Amino acid sequence: MLDDVEQKILEVMQQDARISLKDLAARVGMSSPSVSERLRRLEERRVIRGYTVDIDPKALGYQLQAIVRIRPLPGHLHAVQALIEGTPEFSECDKVTGEDCYIARLFVRSIEQLDQVLDRIVDKAETHTAIVKTQPIRRRMPPLRIG
Repeated sequence: MLDDVEQKILEVMQQDARISLKDLAARVGMSSPSVSERLRRLEERRVIRGYTVDIDPKALGYQLQAIVRIRPLPGHLHAVQALIEGTPEFSECDKVTGEDCYIARLFVRSIEQLDQVLDRIVDKAETHTAIVKTQPIRRRMPPLRIG
């Protein structure tokens, strides 16, 4: 569980992960060394797994985003997973319960590129694809505060 100070640190960092230690300390009402120690402990506990940059795929020419449900054919589960892992257009993949084994998100520049990506696994899996029109909720963290 997180204490109030840790929750505040994470809330501030969710808004700006590049905030300076001095500014972060001021925002949470602590000294820089104290905040630094709190960050170190959050990292050790794997609450903070890393610091990242948010890149807009469209700025890199990826005009289409798709969600693909993937059901490997019998005996091809590991081969399909390896293909997904080795295909850079797949940005996320979850192994799930239910009829499909994987639900993956990918970015492509065109429908033709989407076909090329899916053609790599068509002999090993059934796929069902949906093109993302908008993303009303972008990936976000679970609530930090309970209640």
